[in-house]
Amino acid sequence: MKWTYDWLLDYLDTTATPTEIADNLTRIGLEIEDLIVPTLPIAAKIVECDNLPGSDHLHILKVDDGSGTLRQVVCGAPNVRVGLISALAVPGCKIGDMEIKSGKIRGVLSDGMMCSGRELGINDDDAGIMELDKKQSIGKPIADNGSGLIVFDAGITPNRPDYLAVRGIARDLAAAGIGKLKTQKSKYKFKESGSRKVIIENESDCPTYRLCEIHGIKMSPSNPAIASRLSAIGMNPKNAPIDATNYICYDMGQPMHCFDADEINGNIIVRNAKPGEKFTDLFGAEHELIDTDLVISDATGILALAGVVGGLRGMTTDKTKNIILECAYFNPVTVRRTAKRIGVSTDASYRYERGIDPNITDIAIGYAAEMIMDACGGKIVGEFVAGRTNVPGVQIAYNPGLFIKKAGIDIPADMQKKILKNLGFEITGNGDNWIVTPTSARVDIEIPENIVSELIRLYGYDKIASTDNYTGRNTIGNIGKRIPNIKLKRILANRGLCEHISFGFGNLDNEKTLFDKSSVVISNPITSDMNTLRNNLLGNMLDAVTSNEKRGYPDLNMFELGTVFDGDMPEQQHNQLVIMRSGDTSPKHWQGRNRARDVFDIKSDLIALIGTQNFIISTDNPPKWAHPFRYGAIMQGKKKIAEFGELHPVIAKHWKIKTNVMIGLVADIENLPTTSKRKQLPISDFQPITRDFAFIITGDFAVQKIISAARSADSRISDIVIFDSFDMGDNNRSIAFTITIIPTENMSDSDLLSIQNAVIANVEKDCPAKIRDK
Repeated sequence: MKWTYDWLLDYLDTTATPTEIADNLTRIGLEIEDLIVPTLPIAAKIVECDNLPGSDHLHILKVDDGSGTLRQVVCGAPNVRVGLISALAVPGCKIGDMEIKSGKIRGVLSDGMMCSGRELGINDDDAGIMELDKKQSIGKPIADNGSGLIVFDAGITPNRPDYLAVRGIARDLAAAGIGKLKTQKSKYKFKESGSRKVIIENESDCPTYRLCEIHGIKMSPSNPAIASRLSAIGMNPKNAPIDATNYICYDMGQPMHCFDADEINGNIIVRNAKPGEKFTDLFGAEHELIDTDLVISDATGILALAGVVGGLRGMTTDKTKNIILECAYFNPVTVRRTAKRIGVSTDASYRYERGIDPNITDIAIGYAAEMIMDACGGKIVGEFVAGRTNVPGVQIAYNPGLFIKKAGIDIPADMQKKILKNLGFEITGNGDNWIVTPTSARVDIEIPENIVSELIRLYGYDKIASTDNYTGRNTIGNIGKRIPNIKLKRILANRGLCEHISFGFGNLDNEKTLFDKSSVVISNPITSDMNTLRNNLLGNMLDAVTSNEKRGYPDLNMFELGTVFDGDMPEQQHNQLVIMRSGDTSPKHWQGRNRARDVFDIKSDLIALIGTQNFIISTDNPPKWAHPFRYGAIMQGKKKIAEFGELHPVIAKHWKIKTNVMIGLVADIENLPTTSKRKQLPISDFQPITRDFAFIITGDFAVQKIISAARSADSRISDIVIFDSFDMGDNNRSIAFTITIIPTENMSDSDLLSIQNAVIANVEKDCPAKIRDK
C-alpha cells in the first residue's frame, strides 16, 4: 500500500513529520517498508556559458543553485544563455525512470542536468530547457507532476483491510495521538432517479449495489492534485472517470468501476454465470466461467466479473460521453474464489478478498461523481441502489477486566474507553459490562480478544515492562495453571536451541509420508505446497533443515511450539512441540573433537522438560518418521509422554537431507507433566552413600522399569546409574546399577540395610528379576 504525505493530511490534522509518522505507524502495527523523500528539481541561474571544445552544440555552464558555490553542468539545449533561470536536476533527482548522477560528458564533469518542461512532465515543451520567471527563488524546488511528493510504502497484513485506505491509516494515527482526524463532508445527496435499475439475483454474494449515471461529460484529465498523487504511488493517470475510481479505491478502500452507458443494454443484472459462459476482460483475455462466478451483466451479456475485473464491452474510452459508476459490496469468499481460479489479481479483488467497509458505498460514489463532474462536466441523470443500505455493527460484550487477564498488565477502564472511542468504536453499558460496536471499517474486530489486541497496540508494546517472574495467562492450550509457554521455551533456549516459527499450513504429500493421520485439505491454498492445515510440526521443521543444508548449514539446534489441527471445526486442534538437532555438536577444530548428534542428545532435552518425574523408555512401535532401531518413547504407565529418535533414512531421502537428524516430539503438549511426583531432596549436610546391586532379568524386559522400581523404594534415593549389562544365556541378562542415597540424618548400618532390602523387594515384586547371589 502506497500513499503520499499530502494525501494523508487530507484526513489528518497533524504537525508530525513524515519520519515521525512512519515511526509511529510501525509502532502501532503498520510496518513502513520504505519512506521515499525525493530530491526535487530546483531553480538555478546560468552565470557562465562557454562552448564545449570539439562540439557544435554542447555548452559548459556555471549555474548558481543557491548553495553559494557555482555548479558545473554540460547542456546541449539551444536556448541556454547567461542570466536564464531554468530547472536544474541535481544528482539524486529522478526524471522519469532515470536517476540523475554526476558524470563526464566528453571528458568534462557534468554535476546535474538542466531540464525541459516535457522531461519534468510539466508541459509538452521540449524545444529547450525551461525558462522560469525571473522572480523565481534560486535554489527552491519548482512545481512538478507529483514526482516530488513524499511517499509511504507499507506492508499490509491480511487482518487489517482498513489499512488499504488512506482514511483508515489516518484514523489509526489519530487514535494513537498523532494528530486529529478531519471530518470530510460531501455535497452529494443520493436521490433515486432515472429509468435504469439494478436487479440482484444473488444477494448473499452481492448485498449492496449502487449506480450513478452521468451524461454529457467531456473526457478530460483529472485535477492535477489527484493525478500527481496517483503518479506518485505508481499509477498512470488516464482520464478523470478512470482516475476517480482508482483514487477512491486507495482513498477510502472502496473499489469502483466505470462503464460506458451507451454500451449497456437495459438494466444492470448481478447474477451467477452460466457454466461455459465466455467473458473477455478489459485486457483482452477470454475466460470460460463456472456457476460460482458472480458477474455483472445487462440484457446483452456479461459486462464484468464482480469484484475482480471489468469487461472489454462497456469499458470507457476517450470517446465516451455518458458513464455509469458502479459501487458495490461483494462477498470476499466469492471474489477470492473467482480471482484465484482465473489467475487475475487486481486492486479491487485484493480489497474485496480481505473485506471492505460495507457501509461506505454511498459516500464513495458521491465523491467519485463530484470528482468526475468537476473535471469533465456532465449531469447526474440516474441513481439507483439495490439491496441493503446499511449493515448494523457487530456488538461485542466486553469486560475491561479481561485486559489484564489476557495481556498480563493493567490499563485503567477510563483509558481503555478513550482509546476505543478514538478508534471510532461506540461503547454502551454500565460498570464492567460494556457493549462495544466497532466502526464498520474494522471488519476484523469480532470477539473480545480483538479488542484487547487493539488496546495493547495503541497503548504501546514498548510500555510493557519485561519480567522473569511472568505468571500471566499467556500459555499453551489448557495448561495455563501448570506451565507458561515462556518458561518452557526458556528451558529449551537455555539448552542451546533456537526457536523456529513456521506458517500454520502443511503439505499433503509430506504429511502422508510422516504420519498415518488424516489431513485438513485447504480448497484455496495461498501456495500449492501449503495445501493443508498442518497436522504436525515436523514437516515444516524438516523443510527448514533442507533449506539450511542446501546453504551449507547442516549443524542445527531448533524447536517449535505451535498449534496443529485435527479437523476443520472449532476446538479440533491442540498444541505440539518438536525438537530437532542435526549435524555435529560443534565445528571442526584442532583444539578439540566434535561428534555427530545422536538420539541421547534429544532424550536429554525431553527429560529436562519433565524434571524429576518417574518414567520408563519404550522402544516398541516406532512411528513412520523414526529409525526403527534408534527410537524411544518416554512412558508413564501406558501414557506416552514424548518420543525421540533418529530420522528414518527413507524420510531423509524424501526431504533430500544428507546429514543426521535427531527428532524429539511431544505430540500433545498437555501430555507433558509439569509437576513432579517426587520432591527435590534438600542440600544435605551429610555425605552421599552409594550401594551396588545386580539383578538377573528374563527376556527383553525394559531396564527403565527396573530403575523406576528401585527409585520408588525410598525418597532418599537421588540417582541410579547402570554400570554393567551382559547376556547370561538361556534368555537371561545381568543388569548392575549403583544407587545414590542422600542422608537427612545420621544413618546406621541397619538403616542402610533397610533401604537395600526395600530396593530388592520392590524390583523383585514389580519386575521379572532376581537379585544375583554371586
